[in-house]
Formats: sequence, C-alpha cells, structure tokens
Amino acid sequence: MKSSRIVSVGLFGILGNAFLMLIKLLSGIFFHSQAMIADAVNSIMDLFSSVMTLMGGHIGSQPRDQDHQFGHGKAEFLFSLFVSMMMMFSSLFIFIRAIRDYGVTSVQFSFFLLGTCVITIFVKFLMYFYAKYIYHQTKSILVFSNMIDHRNDMVITFFTLLSVFFSYYQITILDTIVGVGIAIWIGYTGMKIFSDSYKILMDRAIDEQVAMEIRNFVLKQKRVEGITKFETTPVGYQYILILSILVDGNLKTFASHAIADQLEKDILKNFPDILMVS
Repeated sequence: MKSSRIVSVGLFGILGNAFLMLIKLLSGIFFHSQAMIADAVNSIMDLFSSVMTLMGGHIGSQPRDQDHQFGHGKAEFLFSLFVSMMMMFSSLFIFIRAIRDYGVTSVQFSFFLLGTCVITIFVKFLMYFYAKYIYHQTKSILVFSNMIDHRNDMVITFFTLLSVFFSYYQITILDTIVGVGIAIWIGYTGMKIFSDSYKILMDRAIDEQVAMEIRNFVLKQKRVEGITKFETTPVGYQYILILSILVDGNLKTFASHAIADQLEKDILKNFPDILMVS
C-alpha cells in the first residue's frame, strides 16, 4: 500500500538520523569540532523532522469524516510549522556557539572524525536512494521532502569533512566557518518551511500560473462561454476549486448540469493540484 511505503521512509529516516546524531555529537564534543557539533544538531533536526513528518503524514492521510469534511491535509503543514520554528532556534544556538568558541577550544584532528563524516555520507546516500525509489512509486510530497533533505545533508557533511581534514594542518578557522555556514543553512531552510506552511494555513490561493492554465482549459471547452467565479482554497497539498461558468441560456437544465459534471471530471483528471470542484 502507498501509505505503508511512505511510513517505511519515515521509519528509516528516524533510525538513520538517530544513529548519525549519536556518533556526530559524541565525536564533535570529544574532539572539539564546532562543525561536527553543528552537523549533529542538524541530525537532531532531521530526526525531529522525520518524527513530525511521520505523525503529520499519518494524520493528514486520514479520510474525511463528519467533523473534517475536507479531510485532514492541513495537519502536515501544522507539524511543519513546529519543525521550522525548532530549526530556526537551533540555527541561532549553533551560530552563537561557533562564534563564542572560536579561539577558545581548538578542534583536534582525529581519524574518528573523518570516519564519522564518511559513515554519515554513506548512510545518507542509502537513505536518499531509498526515498527516491519510494518517491517514484508514490509521488508523495512528504517522501520528496525527505529525499531532498538527505541530499542536502550529504553536502553539509562533505563540508564538515573538509573542515576536519584541514584541522590536520592546524587550519582550524575552517571549522568555525563551516559551523556558521551550517547554522545559516538550517536557519534559511527553517524560514522557508515556515513561510510555505504559514501561507497554506492562511488559505493562500493556488499559484497564479496554475490558475491561468485552469482558466484557459475551462474556456476551451465546448459550450462554455465564460467564467463568473474562480476561487481556490488549500486542503493539504491540494486545492478546492469553486467555479461558476456561463453556458447558453437556451439550454435545458439537464444539459447545463451535464456540461458542468463533465467539466469537473476533466479538471480533476488534468490538474492533480485540484482535490475537489464545486
């Protein structure tokens, strides 16, 4: 089932991120690497994000009921809001710590640090590959988000690897630079998630380009003479389209309803962003 495959990605993410968080945090603290500590906090955020994604995805996939007649799709964005605020708080913590500890504690080169980076990149590659495989099967936005996150983590850890490598030559400033860079990266990502989630929760209309494509599609249909009302409201990752059209006034009521019914089916078939037409 589609839902079970999505859950498997979440569970894989929780297990993988928990393991990586532990080895990064221990090695970062023991060898005084701000970049590794920042990378460990990033893994904590990934772990938290995986848990929130699992919970939000589970609630959001619940069918409509008497109390939630348009489904539970917005739950995903509510949980994303929690994740984004935690990410922004963590980025500030990492930034302050990296600046504060520069010159106070010196990173110690260790092959264990190098090994931690290599293991992280390898594990993240497996998680990315698995998420990509499941995404091609499900086309789930949650799985896609996990896939992109795993890819980004490989990039972050690569720069951590560089900072550890250069510490061998006593070039320790790179460790602070990478720590600050990771903090900025996490903060930027958190703000973007917050912005996207906030817009959906505040009932932002569908993208104007998509709206124009739908309008043009409707007006090209035979016997449709115009549009008098076109409004959209988000439900999770999809939208409810409220549409009123003009048809020939001489048509019988049955014929007018048949045109509207067929148009609704065609819109739902051709525009996956639309959940319902009313």
